[in-house]
Amino acid sequence: MTHQGGPTPQRQRAELIETFGGGPEGDLASTMGIELLEASPERVVGRMPVKGNTQPFGLLHGGASCVLAESLGSTGAVLHAGPGRIAVGVEINATHHRSATEGYVTGVATRVHGGRTLATYDIVITDDQGRRVCTARLTCMLRDKPTG
Repeated sequence: MTHQGGPTPQRQRAELIETFGGGPEGDLASTMGIELLEASPERVVGRMPVKGNTQPFGLLHGGASCVLAESLGSTGAVLHAGPGRIAVGVEINATHHRSATEGYVTGVATRVHGGRTLATYDIVITDDQGRRVCTARLTCMLRDKPTG
């Protein structure tokens, strides 16, 4: 099955995973070391190393957790929006529950609302022991891709 005017959903997912695996220099997700592990409109899973994403006291930076959350939620929103459309984050909030000092943190973004113009995701970030580090919520506006 092919979609007119754009890649199939399977190809779109494959392109996203490929991009996260080795994005261009300067791409924030690549700079932070974010790896996309699973991607669908309903659920996106990714991980990020703690090392290199810490604040001066050696703890995972809260902003790094927000970058992971927004990267995963935005990926889900783009997949939900479909070919020829984009997602733009309009609101994110995060509660930081505990610190992480080593290993990886893993985020799971779950769609809680998927409309024509807005998509909202809950994102739970855990450490290597499965302990909740951060809970975030992201809302994205869905728009037609600009021409030119």
